[in-house]
Amino acid sequence: MSRSITILSAPTNLGLLPPAADEEPGVNRMPVALKILGLVSDLNAIDRGTVPPLAYSPSIDPETGVRNAANIRSYSERLAGSVKDLVAEDTFLLVLGGDCSILLGAMLGLRRKGKYGLVFIDGHRDFQNPEISATGGAAGMDLALATGRGPESLTHFDDFESLVEDDAVVVVGFRDEDADARDEGRALDETEIYQIDLDSCRKAGADQVVEQIFEALGLTQLDGFWIHLDVDVLDSDIMPCVDSSTPGGMSYEELAALLLPLVQDSRAVGMEVTIYDPARDPGGVVGQALVAWLVDLFEMAGFLRKQVSETLEDDR
Repeated sequence: MSRSITILSAPTNLGLLPPAADEEPGVNRMPVALKILGLVSDLNAIDRGTVPPLAYSPSIDPETGVRNAANIRSYSERLAGSVKDLVAEDTFLLVLGGDCSILLGAMLGLRRKGKYGLVFIDGHRDFQNPEISATGGAAGMDLALATGRGPESLTHFDDFESLVEDDAVVVVGFRDEDADARDEGRALDETEIYQIDLDSCRKAGADQVVEQIFEALGLTQLDGFWIHLDVDVLDSDIMPCVDSSTPGGMSYEELAALLLPLVQDSRAVGMEVTIYDPARDPGGVVGQALVAWLVDLFEMAGFLRKQVSETLEDDR
């Protein structure tokens, strides 16, 4: 069965630290910026609109230790409703963030449908908790929260103890080395979550890494899997327009080699793309490269060719 691409916008910045006094993080502009650069039309995608953002506050909630905690929960509930409705066998859902806290809404929507795995591709492991976080931002805690670790208001939705189980998660491509990362790394090492850091990815090669991902997910026990893509997994020379830019990351070619077989797999129900900040890219050059790469990725995966061939069939 051929699949079309459906796009949903999630322009939230609730999970990030303010870049400066009286200034909001600019990642909430990401969906509009990518659409202006032609992403929807170039992908021949169906635009399913926007989950409207909620008000940003720079203050940290004293009860949870998380910035914008109440609004992140509310936004996750709203995003979950759209994700649940839009995930279908004949579509691949592409969610445009926003910051990484949109993972909660995506995984909640999927959890309400069944049991789904998660391939977490990110320059960081995002396994902090409020006690070790230097920012109080949920964008650095999203994987911990999704797996049920953290304040109850951001981990317990409906009757679920977690939004995804540890043994259905693979974390790929991270290169975080600071003190906070070592703390969260030790916490992650105590779980059943499968980890493949960037150095290991490069040593093994993309084909072997994908084999490891599929084996670790245990896909026969799942209804499908979701892909989280934080563009800070890319090298800072390629993708400087993020909140935590560091050198030594992936090239677009390396990332495509990893993602292509995942996107092509019929069990992949969708992908979220996060953290590109148009406010840091006033000329739009970095955004143009991101759009071109996404279009190439889905063209290589066969999505665009399928849709074109279907259009030709309809015209006969």
